[in-house]
Formats: sequence, structure tokens, C-alpha cells
Amino acid sequence: MVSAAEQLAANLNFSALAKAEELKKRIWFTVGALLVYRLGTYIPLPGIDPNAWEQIFNTQAGGILGMFNMFSGGGIHRMAIFALNIMPYISASIIIQLMTTVSPTLEALKKEGEQGRKIMNQYTRYLTVFLAAFQAYGIGVGLEGTGSVVSSPGIFFLMSTTITLTGGTMFLMWLGEQITSRGIGNGISLIILSGIVAQLPSAIAGTLELGRQGALSTGLILAVIVMAVGVIAFIVFMERAQRRLLIQYPKRQVGNRMFEGQSSHLPLKLNTSGVIPPIFASSLLLLPTTVANFNAGQGPGWLTTVTTLLGHGRPLFLILYIALIVFFAFFYTAVVFNPTETADNLKKHGGFIPGIRPGERTAEYIDYVLSRITVVGALYLAIVCLIPEILISYAAVPFYFGGTSLLIVVSVTMDTVAQIQGYLLAHQYEGLIKRSKLRGRTR
Repeated sequence: MVSAAEQLAANLNFSALAKAEELKKRIWFTVGALLVYRLGTYIPLPGIDPNAWEQIFNTQAGGILGMFNMFSGGGIHRMAIFALNIMPYISASIIIQLMTTVSPTLEALKKEGEQGRKIMNQYTRYLTVFLAAFQAYGIGVGLEGTGSVVSSPGIFFLMSTTITLTGGTMFLMWLGEQITSRGIGNGISLIILSGIVAQLPSAIAGTLELGRQGALSTGLILAVIVMAVGVIAFIVFMERAQRRLLIQYPKRQVGNRMFEGQSSHLPLKLNTSGVIPPIFASSLLLLPTTVANFNAGQGPGWLTTVTTLLGHGRPLFLILYIALIVFFAFFYTAVVFNPTETADNLKKHGGFIPGIRPGERTAEYIDYVLSRITVVGALYLAIVCLIPEILISYAAVPFYFGGTSLLIVVSVTMDTVAQIQGYLLAHQYEGLIKRSKLRGRTR
């Protein structure tokens, strides 16, 4: 027999969306908030020459600036008030998360539940202000150092740049929290998603224009489209993939009633680390290139040699890229998932894995399984992230395809669609309950 939940899921359609007033309000609020964000990426910083900055940016587009510009939706290219985007907040969140593994105080807060999470969120906000101010001041000094971008360099420009960029980041952090609470989906993730997707039409248009001019063959463009669809399907499959460990609960007696033993599953995601490994790996590998470009050939000779060896598509770059992705996949998985804590929680609630002793042996078994599926997850991340490098270097495809951006777009879209389906399911379930009550009254 088909369960009621399955019947409801099968009946989800656009007519159900039209009737869900609360969901429509949330969607419109999300769209409006993202439009405000996109408008902010077109407001330039006061006191700079946009044309002079664009010329400098074009020489740095292959380094870290190009990657961060992708996350900021073109905000760095235009040097807008939202140039820092939400990245300081993400960095602060990762730092606080890493600190929980070495700080007993933060680890205790993490286990305190809702109150502990509120305090940790407050710490994250304070750290976000510090990181944003530090990066904003660095941007101000860097802009002054170019010699042609800033019209009136000095302390006033540094202060206004620091305050403006820090305020932009804090506003986006607040906007993301509002989307999460009053809209649909995770607000921070949707802000990054909208920035990446906003550049997609121009990239596609540029590629088609090259095809019209004969610079790219029609066969290559079609092959890239087919490959893009295949990679998206592959990412969806791998992001949904789980290794489920059977958990058994024994019989228990509550008062005079005896409850039968139950079984459930402990889901272990194939890619527990998410998109963090590619972001960290890209940042580290692009750092020498960015430093060398800013020095404009005035740096030491070894830096030029390292930059040449770490060029996009070079064998050393590809090898280090794969190695760093694998390293950060294991490192970040170890940070976000604690087998010992999971085993203790199972033991506390009477759960056990059949054939495995509760406690330390269970923790060892979970760690054993997690380590092996992380190998598959790390290889999956490496394959997806190597595709753009190969296309750019050997097929001369002129836009960023796949990799970190595609992982973010697909993952965030999947999470948002799942939330929309959850709201529709709840709405239809409430409708069924109301109709059943009306039928009961009429009888």
C-alpha cells in the first residue's frame, strides 16, 4: 500500500503552489531580498575611478580576485559596496567551527543546544565584523597603492572604504538571516547562488558569440552543453548518496506498557565536507599568482617560477589541486562529524549497530565506514573540479564551467527545492485534515 506521505508527494504540483499563500509570501520575500542584493553590487565605492580599476582588475582576473568576483556576483569587478559579499561571515563561521575542536569552552557551548548556538552565532558575528574591517582596510590600502584608482587618497578614503565595505557585509549577513527566517531556503547560500547565476547569461552569450564568429566550433559547444547536463546529473546523484548504518533499539517498558524494539538508520553523506575543500584548495593555489601579478615582475625570481609552474592546466597545478581537495575533504569531515560523540549519543538512547559493541567499538566502526566513503566523496569533488581546468586549458572554453560554482548552484538549488516541497506537503496535509473534519461534521 502507498503511504499517505507518498500520496501527498505525488500530488505536489503548481496548483498546490497557487493555493499555498504562506509559501508564496515567502518566495516573493526571498525574490525581493535578492533583488536588493543585486542592486547593491552595482553601487560603486565612493572616491574611486571605475575605469582605472577595471583595467587593473582585468590583469588580475586569473587569480584570487577572479574567484572571489564570481562569489560576489561581479561586485569586485565593479568595486561595489558589496564587494566583500558574505565571504567574511562564511570565513568566521568556519573559524568558529574549527575552534570548537580545540577550545573546551566552545565545545561545551556546542552541546548546550539552542542557547549555546545563540552564543556561538553572536561570536561569529563579532568575528565577522573584525574580518570584514580587516579585509576592507586592506582593500583600501591596495587601491591607494595602485596610484590611479583613488582620486583623493588619505585617511578619509581609508576610513570611508573600511566603513562602507564592512557595513555592506553586515547588511548582507542580516539580509541572509531575514531570508532564512521569513523567506525560503538558506539566506546566506542563496545570496552566493544569486551572485554566481547572475553572471551565467553573459558567459553563455559570450560563448555563443564566439561560436558565431567561428572561434569555437558548433560541435564543441554542443559537447559542452551535453557535458554540463551530465555533470549536473552526476552532482545530484553524488550529493544525495548516503551510506545508511542500521541502528537497532531494544524493547523497553514504560509503566505497564511494553514497547517493541525499533530500528532506524544513521545516514552518512558521501560528501560530508560540501564545497569547502575546492574553495580552500583554489584559494591556496591562486595566492602566488595574485601576489606575483600585484608585484608586476618586481618580486623575487623564485616567485615568478612558482607562478609559472602553478598556471592553470599545468601538471603541477592539477596534481596539487587534487591533493589539496582530498586533504581538505578528510580534514573538514573530521571537524564537522565526531564518531565518538555520535556513538555516545546512540549508547545514551539505547541504540546500537547490530554486531558492534556500543561505545568505543561503535565509534571505531563509524569512523571506519566514514573514512572509506570520504575517499569516494573526495574523488568525486576532484573530478568535478578538474573538468573546468581541462576545458579552459585544452579546449579553450572561455567561461568557468563546473567546479566550485556548479557544486554551489546544484547543492543550494536542491536544498531550496526540498524546502518548497516540505511546505507544499505540509499545506496539503493540513488541507486533508480540514476536509476530513468537515466530512465528520456533515455526517
